[in-house]
This record gives sequence, C-alpha cells and structure tokens, in this order.
Amino acid sequence: MHISRTDLADFSYFLAIAKHRSFRRAGLDLGVSASALSHSLKGLETRLGVRLLNRTNRSMTLTAAGEELLGKITQPFEVIGSAIEGLNRYRDEPSGRIRLNVLEHAAAMLLGPVLPIFVELYPDIQIDVAVSNHLVDVISEGADAGIRYGGTVPEDMIAQRLSPDIRWVVVGAPVYLEKHGTPTHPSQLMEHHCLRIRLGDGSIYHWEFDRGDESFALDVPGAITFDETEFGLGLARRGAALAYLPEPLVVKLVDTGELQIVLADWASPGPGFHIYYSGRRQLPTALRLLIDLIREIRPLGS
Repeated sequence: MHISRTDLADFSYFLAIAKHRSFRRAGLDLGVSASALSHSLKGLETRLGVRLLNRTNRSMTLTAAGEELLGKITQPFEVIGSAIEGLNRYRDEPSGRIRLNVLEHAAAMLLGPVLPIFVELYPDIQIDVAVSNHLVDVISEGADAGIRYGGTVPEDMIAQRLSPDIRWVVVGAPVYLEKHGTPTHPSQLMEHHCLRIRLGDGSIYHWEFDRGDESFALDVPGAITFDETEFGLGLARRGAALAYLPEPLVVKLVDTGELQIVLADWASPGPGFHIYYSGRRQLPTALRLLIDLIREIRPLGS
C-alpha cells in the first residue's frame, strides 16, 4: 500500500484517539475538533478496509485490527518525535560552522569587537573568516555570507545593514603636519604627499569630500599606494604621508595624539557595512545569531 501524506496525518490522529479513547480529549490534545477526528478515522478505516474502533455512546475500544495497528506504528512515530526533539538543539544550543568573507575594515571594526562575545555565548559554533578586499563571489568561494560596504553589495544578493554610515577622514602625524603644513581645503591636498588607496577591483580610490553644496572626489598625489589598512596606518603614524581612512579606525590614535584629523569640516560619510547572502539558501541559525549580536552590540554606534 502506498502511504500518502493524508495517511500519515490520519495515523497520528489514530494514535491520539487510541491514547485518550475519546474524540473530545484527543481533539483537545491535538488542537482539532472532535468531528474532524471522527471524519479522519472514518476515512482511514475506509482506505484500509477494516474497522479500527468499536464505538458506542458510552465507550470506545480498539478492535483486534486497531490493536495490531497501534502496536506496529507507535514506535515509528516515537522515533520521528525523538528525531524532531533532537533537532531542537540546533535552535536551543546552536552549533555548526559559519563561513564569512569580509572586508579588512569589517573584520577590524565589526567582527573584532563582537566575536569574542559571540564565541563565549555560543561555544559550539565555529567561525571561519576569510578577510579580503578583493571583489569576489562569496558564494562560489564557499562562504555563507559576505560583509561589504553598502554600495558594493552585489545586486542579486539579499543584504542586511549592520552599521550606520561611516565618516571618512584625512589624518596625518604631527611630524608630517609640522614639516608640510596643514591643508585647509581639499584642493590643497594636490600639493601634499598622500597615501593612495587601491580598491578590490584594482582601481585607485578618489578621496571624497563634502561640505554644504560643495563636493570633491580627488585623485590625490602620492608615491605610495596601499590596499592594507594596518600598513597604511603605520606609514601615516611615521609621517610618510596623509591618509584617508574610516574615522572609527583612527579615533584611538587621534585621542592619543599620534594622528591628527585635518579637513574635519569636509569629512564625507560613506555607506555602512551590510551582510549579504544568497536568497536561494536558508539563513543558518548560527548566522542569524551573529547578525542579531552585531545589531545588539552596535560596535559602530546606532
């Protein structure tokens, strides 16, 4: 006999009826009406061609066929119930592995503050982070998700914002500013030494500035081009040149006086970080928990 979804549902109803020996009590247990259970049982008996229950106004007993069916299907349904309970650990005690492909800036500013807390909360979740500033197809690279600035997220992906927009600032070491002077307008940068930024697609980033109705995007001059922030920061701290970086990355160095922000009133906001993933995949529980924690901690503010 071919077992259909209707049969499976009716078998589960039969088990509840056999347990309670009452349509009313079984219905309360299952959340369905007694008449629906009676209709289900009649349909099952018709398809099987045997009577499963003897019913009177006062009592309900199993027939011999009903007793045999109860003995045969009770254990398989208990096994299914046990399997479902076993899956609860993925919700109640999340485990598994998250594979992320993230920008260097996202690794430092988002994951750096959050992951120590995350692994403390969810010790059974493993996190595999590939840090890359290159524009790659994160799905083909085997990642569950990627983290990029909002303007660079592929259009065919589902994206969720993880941070507010980020202010980009020009910074220089006191020794550099004492030697070369402090620019007061973005156009004066064309007379300075600047660290040029190579983007993930190989192009050179043009420093952006905004104030009121004025906007500039400058291809600044400089003998050094870099694509790794810590390297650029080290050069700026040694007075090699001015650097253009996200403000959260330099705020501590500014507070200690190792770097100074220049052209502060021209600082330009850039898109915040977004996490993105394929809509064809179900969002893993572990990844959802990480997204929730980033939003709760808000390492870059609200």
